[in-house]
Amino acid sequence: MITLLIGASGQLGTELRQTFGDHDLVPLTHADLELTDRAQVTAVLRKYRPSLILNAAAYHRVDECEEFPERAFAANALAVRDLAVAANAIGAVLVHFSTDYVFDGRQRRPYLETDPPGPLSVYATSKLAGEYFIRATLEQHFVIRTCGLYGLAGSHSKAGNFVETMLRLAREGREIRVVVDQVLTPTSAKELARKVRQLVETRAYGLYHITNNGTCSWYQFAAAIFELSGIRPSLSETTSAAYGARAVRPSYSVLENASLGRLGLDDLSPWQEALKAYLEDRPAAKGLS
Repeated sequence: MITLLIGASGQLGTELRQTFGDHDLVPLTHADLELTDRAQVTAVLRKYRPSLILNAAAYHRVDECEEFPERAFAANALAVRDLAVAANAIGAVLVHFSTDYVFDGRQRRPYLETDPPGPLSVYATSKLAGEYFIRATLEQHFVIRTCGLYGLAGSHSKAGNFVETMLRLAREGREIRVVVDQVLTPTSAKELARKVRQLVETRAYGLYHITNNGTCSWYQFAAAIFELSGIRPSLSETTSAAYGARAVRPSYSVLENASLGRLGLDDLSPWQEALKAYLEDRPAAKGLS
């Protein structure tokens, strides 16, 4: 089975490349495929005629999206629509990744797949539009929302990930202030990729939440990173208002893996265990291309 992996060099794409390595895998980076070029997307799909498409590409500079909404919608919505149309034309299954930010954070229980979204930012709105385009265009799809993602390859467009950023700031002896009023579930890209592999084999198409288990604030996540790493930097709490990010984030964006649970597949690790495994695996990251 030919599997096309779009966004193969990112932190999730790298893990998907390893997890689906036994497939006849075609890994494509941004240099190989410009997702916003409809003609190129159509030509690539016709050339390889994959049975499965994994789309790990996105424009996810959340604050930058506020300044350049046209870029956000071009990459996260319109390009996704064109990809779904092209996938439908060749009978391919499409796996697409979305975000916890589609919710407004006003409730204080984990969000189900059936809860109504309420995006607060351009980025979140563009990602939700992409979801809707897929669901309206292609029956054979998996739309997967995740949260607080980190992986060994890092996120190239953000020069690392939250874990690596915290460790870098600590090495530099910086004073570190992290928001305490945004609650989430940090999620391991490695565990997410493995769960995606299990999920696609069920052919139970639809919308899924996939995160590690448990909850914490970004501040608590940072504190756990330092505790598990055995370092004691200057770490203090701040608030979203004081931090002053351009894009509004939900104050609570914990996702419940409800649909996954109905399939008997919600066995992801608690976030603390996943973080510990990541920190233990970090030396292996040096070998990643």
